Amino acid sequence: MLQIGDRMPSFEVLDQDGNTVKSEDFIGKGKKTIIYFYPKDNTSGCTSEACSFRDNYAELTAAGYNVIGVSRDSSASHTGFRAKFELPFRLLADTGAQMHREFGAWGEKKMYGKTVLGVLRRTFIFDENGILERIIEKVDTKNAARQVLNG
Repeated sequence: MLQIGDRMPSFEVLDQDGNTVKSEDFIGKGKKTIIYFYPKDNTSGCTSEACSFRDNYAELTAAGYNVIGVSRDSSASHTGFRAKFELPFRLLADTGAQMHREFGAWGEKKMYGKTVLGVLRRTFIFDENGILERIIEKVDTKNAARQVLNG
């Protein structure tokens, strides 16, 4: 798992429009980057989290942040999810969970009393140079943006 002070892992995935997105797109561009990992488009907690970032997007961008959501859903799924909830930020399709693994957003978790492998809902905040400043491991889906802004 990433530690504070680590460099953003290298990645190359597709966004909701099928465009290739690379880690280099966010490093040295003058903005901090929020990369949040969530389990699935159109589920209640994931929708609440995305809408929290949407509803606070102007404040986040004014504070100098890029916002990026990542799940294992396809680009097509992201297209519909983004349109349905009018999300103003990119959603990345990490269908093979490689990015999840590199960041430490994939692992064992408890579901219905059983230990399973799956997506760990986590938010990573990088500075303008791609250095990890903060990890939010206990995400409050309804207040995800406030957790970032209130640091």
